[in-house]
Amino acid sequence: MTTAAPEQITDATGEPEPLLLLASSSPARRATLQSAGIAHTTRPVDLDESAVLAAALAGADLEPAEQVLVLARAKAEAATRRSDGGYVVLGADSMLEIDGEIVGKPLTAATARERWQAMRGRAGVLHTGHWLVDDRDPDDGGTGATLGATASCRVSFADLTDEEIDAYIATGEPLQVAGGFTIDGRGGPFITALEGDPHAVVGLSLPLLRDLLAELKIAVYELWEEPDSR
Repeated sequence: MTTAAPEQITDATGEPEPLLLLASSSPARRATLQSAGIAHTTRPVDLDESAVLAAALAGADLEPAEQVLVLARAKAEAATRRSDGGYVVLGADSMLEIDGEIVGKPLTAATARERWQAMRGRAGVLHTGHWLVDDRDPDDGGTGATLGATASCRVSFADLTDEEIDAYIATGEPLQVAGGFTIDGRGGPFITALEGDPHAVVGLSLPLLRDLLAELKIAVYELWEEPDSR
């Protein structure tokens, strides 16, 4: 595919800003983009996710993969409304499905302990929804498109002891992450296998992002940072 390089907006000093705007404060998502050399800026949004999901579920029976897409879209649209325009905005959200039940961030030690006691020695599916909003000016190649998809990965958990669960929870790491675990942090030793897109478990699928960008006629390499700026 041959495409024209996307136009870049500039900041107050005239320096070009990244085209991609990530609607998240997630360190894991930022680290994924940075490791891939994808220039981006962030605009975290504060949503009442329970209310957003309740509204969506009131009119439809949504599968877990569709529920995370609803939240990803809400985040992308909220960040778009709060920006000055000129970006391609990416929203993302992750949830773990286990025994047909969707679980998000534990938030409390008690909930995290209960979840890990139920998950140990078993497997679940981590779903990460992605939504892009093309908020560029039409003169700069903007399409006004809004589109998304979900990446999923089956995760197998080690059969942790109670002592291991308590030690992990004491670090605080599992409280603020979807499903109560990570693979790129202290939770890594407790994940025994992944089946599917491993990027989905970190919270941002690079292959899926590439596909979504392509629908906007943007090649992922066009968002790469200059080598000397990394």
